[in-house]
Amino acid sequence: MKASFQQRLAENYGDLSPRLREAGDYIVANPLDAATRSLRTVATESRIAPASFSRLSRALGYDSFEDLRESMRHQLGRQVSTFAARAEGLRQSKDEAAEDLVTRARNLCHSNLNALAATISTEQIEAAAAQLHDARKVVVLGALGSTGIAEYAGYMANFLGANWVLAGRMGASIGSALCDLDARDVLLVITKPPFARVSIRAAQTAREQGARVIVITDSHACPALRVAQTHFIVPGDSPNFFTSYVGTVFLLETLIAMVARKSGPEATERIAEIERHNRALDEVLDL
Repeated sequence: MKASFQQRLAENYGDLSPRLREAGDYIVANPLDAATRSLRTVATESRIAPASFSRLSRALGYDSFEDLRESMRHQLGRQVSTFAARAEGLRQSKDEAAEDLVTRARNLCHSNLNALAATISTEQIEAAAAQLHDARKVVVLGALGSTGIAEYAGYMANFLGANWVLAGRMGASIGSALCDLDARDVLLVITKPPFARVSIRAAQTAREQGARVIVITDSHACPALRVAQTHFIVPGDSPNFFTSYVGTVFLLETLIAMVARKSGPEATERIAEIERHNRALDEVLDL
């Protein structure tokens, strides 16, 4: 599975010259132009030399700008369509057999997971897990469609230690979760298009306070990446009108598992104590 343009750009961004970064940023901001217009026209509109786009293409592993453009064409439908447009597409395909939709959804989930595995190294995941494990406090933030995913991550991690905090839970102030962050802490942000402004601003605030910022998203265009020291771009193609979170859940579960492996016996004792309290409070049913 070939990595998307955004994934390739994100992986190589730090090694690119300022001019090539500018060319990459232009393509991310103008995917329709990059996919449908000639190199000369793109260069004219962007005021960036055609040679810069050609060099960018080769630097990202494409044979040529035409190869890059063909890749963008395949992505274009998902990148520029809105939730409403995708929902309309689903409505118009109502005669499609249910098993066909199930097959498409399954195949896209497999593709997303394979693409994630191909573009994110185990070293990168292990490094992020170490940062989470060593942090004095980890604040998890997800808004809009990412809210439930952030709550799930916070629920899992809270078994390991009380230093994991879910920002904005049950109406609590997000500002209160960020106010005392410093270099000893981590803010873990989960955000996907349409990006929640509060998540972007929280990432900026945490970085200004010296905290490490880890961002999980599905697009190089995510504004929070500008302040993130660590990031993961997770493919989220879906036949539905919203972005798939299957790959994101897989990544989070893997990260939490790696944090658990690094934890000492006190984490096991804490989990056992939580389970005892759950049973004492009759919160769970043992079969």
